[in-house]
Parts: sequence; C-alpha cells; structure tokens
Amino acid sequence: MQMDWNKHLGKLLNVTMNENYGVVYGKGEKDHPVFYEIVFKTGKLISAFDNSLLLEATRENQVYNIYIPFASIKCVEIF
Repeated sequence: MQMDWNKHLGKLLNVTMNENYGVVYGKGEKDHPVFYEIVFKTGKLISAFDNSLLLEATRENQVYNIYIPFASIKCVEIF
C-alpha cells in the first residue's frame, strides 16, 4: 500500500522504529559507551521521498534533521 506523505507535510510525526540502536560516549576516556535502543523519533515532516521520510526536530535549542528509511519504521502517528 502506498501512502501520499506529501499530504502530511508540516505535521508532527511520532515514528516507532524497528530494532535500531544508538551509542552515547562518556566525556572521559575511561567512560564506557552506553548502547540504547532507539524506540521513537519525533519531529515535523519536512520532506518525503520514495523510500524515506525527513523530519525536523529541536533538542537542546538546536534544530536538526532526521532521515528515516521506510525499512526502519514500525508505525507512525500523525498529529
């Protein structure tokens, strides 16, 4: 089933990810990296491609873009 994501440009999306992991490194050399599961990505839909979505989000007063391939998406909530 195909969905026209362009109808939802500018809307807030909450994306539940398939199994996907990230890593956070400590400030010191002796700090061990912490691995965590990435469960959600939230942001405003700014572009849709044939195989992915591009969200815009703000964290710690910095704007950044999140590129999400469709293969990584389990489900999407649209607000």
